[in-house]
Amino acid sequence: MDLSFSAEELAFRDEVRAWIADAMPPHIKKKADDAGHFEMPEVMEWHKVLYEKGWVAPHWPKEHGGPGFTATERFLFSEELELAGAPILSPFGLVMVGPLIQRFGTEEQKKRFLPKILSGEEVWCQGYSEPNAGSDLASLRTMAIDEGDHFVVTGQKTWTTYAQYADWIFCLVRTSTEGKKQAGISFLLIPLDTPGVEVKPMLTLGHTPAFCDTYFENAKVPKENLLGPLNGGWNLAKALLGHERTLVAAVGHCRRNVRLAKRIAAHQLGADGKPLLEDPYWRERIARLEMRLRAHQMTNYRALAEQQKGKHPGPESSILKLVGSELVQQTDELCMELMGPDSLNWFNGEGAVAPFEQWVGPMFCYDRATTIYAGSNEIQKNIIAKLILGLPKK
Repeated sequence: MDLSFSAEELAFRDEVRAWIADAMPPHIKKKADDAGHFEMPEVMEWHKVLYEKGWVAPHWPKEHGGPGFTATERFLFSEELELAGAPILSPFGLVMVGPLIQRFGTEEQKKRFLPKILSGEEVWCQGYSEPNAGSDLASLRTMAIDEGDHFVVTGQKTWTTYAQYADWIFCLVRTSTEGKKQAGISFLLIPLDTPGVEVKPMLTLGHTPAFCDTYFENAKVPKENLLGPLNGGWNLAKALLGHERTLVAAVGHCRRNVRLAKRIAAHQLGADGKPLLEDPYWRERIARLEMRLRAHQMTNYRALAEQQKGKHPGPESSILKLVGSELVQQTDELCMELMGPDSLNWFNGEGAVAPFEQWVGPMFCYDRATTIYAGSNEIQKNIIAKLILGLPKK
């Protein structure tokens, strides 16, 4: 991917930068400057600002309401959002199910769902993992029984992120118990206000109600809500996980963490009374992570450039997920180490040198999950060995 920018591309970058500075609401900008955590209402407020501009789905083609950005424009746009510390939009509609509907949906499904995903009128969440089917997703047991013009769904999904704010959930369900377990799975789109569906949020160690258990008890789902072929949901699941693992490359997240580490090191004083940023040990720690992040960033942009040409994410997305999730945790750990005992003062800011430091502890706790979700890193290593390196199974 050629990242030498033309005059037109640099003009586009300046336009984006100026627009973000002008369009970001003051209360969101203040939290962005403090590297704070954005709640779902703030995320959706920013979603609607981007939607009004026509930039809410930079990777969507024009025929489905996207801006038609080139790969380089997407790179510049993403970079400016990261540098501004803007809220990260909910990915479940825009990045996950939206592209699947574009690829596998009927014309009626595209007309029904895509405009409301773009506008933020309908919010989505993901129903993949179950209490006994996480990394081994094909072992899922949520059943969808064919009752003629509808399915009756019974079972439980867990780790359904921000389901309490969602209107719809896309679910993998079992529609057949015959043959290989991957062959009997279908992909359903289910409104969360369906009778028999119940969402129960859970509190994380980082004090955020980010995850939920979602229960289905004889919930009726119309047949027109089946995406793709009956019993063909496994192929859709793999396609969606490719998009999700590209997302979990977490380049923007890591860049913000590295920038936060530098800010902390500039404020935090060492035993000699000087800022830690002047200590060669800490400067080397930050530099090593920044170099690794830069290499990871370039790999991610190459993958995005291939998507721009119409290529869907393949097994190489497992590399992005593996490295990106580890980098997230390593940058979190660096921030915690730089702050020392002060990192344990959560939310109230007591003992913090600067307001942004109060978010370090919760961020560290929340991000312990990055090496587990979207397929654990152990699973990613198996995929890389088999599908990229061509190593035989033992």
